[in-house]
Amino acid sequence: MTKKSSVKDGTNGYKAAQNGTTSDPGGKLQDEDKTKVELGKKVTLLRGIAIIIGTIIGAGIFISPKGILKNSGSIGLSLIVWIACGVLSLFGALCYAELGTCIKKSGGHYTYIMEAFGPQMAFVRLWADLIAIRPAGMAVISLAFGQYILEPLFMPCDIPPMAVKLATAIGITSIMYLNSMSVTWTARVQIFLTFSKLLAIGIIIVPGMYQLFKGETRNFENAFEFNNVKLSGIPLAFYSGMYAYAGWFYLNFVTEEVDNPERTVPLAICISMAIVTSCYVLTNVAYCTVMSAEQLLSSEAVAVTFAEKLMGRFSIVVPVFVALSCYGSMNGGQFALSRMFYVASREGQLPEVLSMIHVRRHTPLAAVLILYPMTMLQLFVGDLYSLLNFMSFLRWLFIGVVVLGLIYLRYTKPDLPRPFKVPLFIPVVFCLTCFFMVFLSLYSDPVNTGIGFAISLTGIPAYYIFIYVHKPKWLQKALGNEYDCKLNICRFV
Repeated sequence: MTKKSSVKDGTNGYKAAQNGTTSDPGGKLQDEDKTKVELGKKVTLLRGIAIIIGTIIGAGIFISPKGILKNSGSIGLSLIVWIACGVLSLFGALCYAELGTCIKKSGGHYTYIMEAFGPQMAFVRLWADLIAIRPAGMAVISLAFGQYILEPLFMPCDIPPMAVKLATAIGITSIMYLNSMSVTWTARVQIFLTFSKLLAIGIIIVPGMYQLFKGETRNFENAFEFNNVKLSGIPLAFYSGMYAYAGWFYLNFVTEEVDNPERTVPLAICISMAIVTSCYVLTNVAYCTVMSAEQLLSSEAVAVTFAEKLMGRFSIVVPVFVALSCYGSMNGGQFALSRMFYVASREGQLPEVLSMIHVRRHTPLAAVLILYPMTMLQLFVGDLYSLLNFMSFLRWLFIGVVVLGLIYLRYTKPDLPRPFKVPLFIPVVFCLTCFFMVFLSLYSDPVNTGIGFAISLTGIPAYYIFIYVHKPKWLQKALGNEYDCKLNICRFV
């Protein structure tokens, strides 16, 4: 059998160990320590920033950033909410920075819940992600990509729904292929897409600020008029804002691949949150300079309306930038999530094949591909938006549990090395914010929230059936001739 193994070179990369024909009559490889294949530390500071920014900024800021304005009731208050949500998200990101530097394992939420509260609660989170949340989330952002990548070709006609789904399927397939082939090229593409979406935001901010400095301030004259403000809408405005900033935690999913995580993780998180908050606030200032609150609320695609007012025919490129922004969110999300499934397999909570790494490409091939069939299934036959409504509150529930775990670990493991440590009030404030948002979901939509909660609770019997009583080994046995599970090596191709 011809094989190509790798050995860690002691720094951040890997080097070829040997090439040639190897006889292995006993079914085991020799010199296990020398031939073990692992993920390389290829996520630098720039790539870490690209993962965070590229995943946070999706289509929402270009298409419909009006949830905050609608619920806050005034332009001035909406800008304050944007800033406040950025600060609260920074608090959460700093908590994850502490966790990422003291628990140097990939996997994000899953790993931290496992460390703080044990395998059962971690599996419940993993189960909800695997069967519903992640496939639906990937399908929804991919549908936005399919819609806007085709829009310039069909203007001014409507796009056939099947054409959108086919373009979406091509986009999903290309993301899976890219993440399967190379970590380096996945990171390079992510950097390009991040700069593309920052360029798109710059195209909105610069002319908007130019108009503002020219004296176009009439939309801000009554910015803090509270006639339309309802106290019941403020929590909903914060809910919309926190959702817009979601994604700052994705770098923690790939901690083991981060170069010098003690420095890179906190720095990447702080730089990314400063850039995203500035972009969001300035973009909304630009929108409000050119459009009135009524025009903003009535527009189906705010960035397109903005571009039509200031740029004329150039507005046709806006859908292309929106599609690239969606593609960046797809790529960053897939890169991070595959590592969660990889770690869960390594912990024995998913089939062992998912912890296999391709011997030449150093990618967790099986973990990358696990979402592909479920995402495609939900794309063509699933009720995606209903499913996301069921599951939206679970995001904040489990993030709140993770940050609660940080506080819990402060007392149960006080001697745990913490190269980066945040003041205690930061996790306390953010934890209360998360649980308030969970309560708000229960109050505003108890039926759908209850259904989502019930779906997640099916992970408890699943844990006892498949993990606690009997770990599933059928998949490893079926693929036993192709994988060497002991060495964590994927030996095909």
